[in-house]
Amino acid sequence: MSDALDIALRLAAVFVVFLVFPLVIGQTEHKVMAHMQGRLGPMYAGGFHGWAQLVADGVKFAQKEDIVPAGADRRIFQLAPAVALLPYLLVLVAIPIGPHNAVGQALDAGIFFVLAVMGVGVLGSLMAGWASANKFSLLGGLRTAAQLLAYELPMLLAAASVAMAAGTLSLPGIVEAFHWWWVPWQIVGGVVFFTAGLAELQRPPFDMPVADSEIIFGAYTEYTGLRFALFLLAEYAGILVLCALTSVLFLGGWHGPFGADGLGWLWTLVKTAILAFGVIWLRVTYPRLREDQLQKLAWTVLIPLSLAQIALTGVVKVVISS
Repeated sequence: MSDALDIALRLAAVFVVFLVFPLVIGQTEHKVMAHMQGRLGPMYAGGFHGWAQLVADGVKFAQKEDIVPAGADRRIFQLAPAVALLPYLLVLVAIPIGPHNAVGQALDAGIFFVLAVMGVGVLGSLMAGWASANKFSLLGGLRTAAQLLAYELPMLLAAASVAMAAGTLSLPGIVEAFHWWWVPWQIVGGVVFFTAGLAELQRPPFDMPVADSEIIFGAYTEYTGLRFALFLLAEYAGILVLCALTSVLFLGGWHGPFGADGLGWLWTLVKTAILAFGVIWLRVTYPRLREDQLQKLAWTVLIPLSLAQIALTGVVKVVISS
């Protein structure tokens, strides 16, 4: 009975994080972009600092008519938002936030699990593009597929490097094996992992699949109301997962200058929040890459860097063991 209760409490905690934290990231993006770009709109709703902007957005999406194009593959069209969103819930189950088994479910091959399931989330965009019976949506889906193929490889290679360094595929095991002197020689892998993750999430400046100036809104062009809101929520959930994984794999997770045992969860959240702020900052700082630039970055920069990182990790491991 106690084991069942423990599992239920862990899953409930993960579910609460899944429901709340992406919304917090979305609200933060409204405010940060408003400050950086001098945008007054997000600062008015509800009075003080536009606190009700998120509520206003939710009401707006709920009120919009739910439309399915006449020529669409109806079932696939309706299923796509859930396919885009739910994998991030499964990934959160395996990400540790603190020591002493503070994780939804510890997995021996956790790093394989999270990367594989994150790849499934991108299929939601492909399904949306294919099922919408719209040429712009189809172009967005094709760009999504090309981007996934290009950036999945450097992301996997970068994650493999830190797994080699730790000698385990378990996410809690990787954090427990972490030492601060890892940061200088794993930082390249961390940058590659984070950049490739942003590209898979189609976040600016890697948002060619949803380039509004070219293909309206890519695979999501025909979506309205709550289904469109689910795609936006999937994007923010993806930001949460990517930032949490980066902090766990490359920044030591719950390790901090002090209080690793009692405040370990806080250090994980602080690192995740700083990285999420960086994601928002990038959106308002850099222009969108062209499709050829996007592919060139993956194949000529990120993949060679990730291979070099794996080679460096191998050399360091041999030197340490000898």
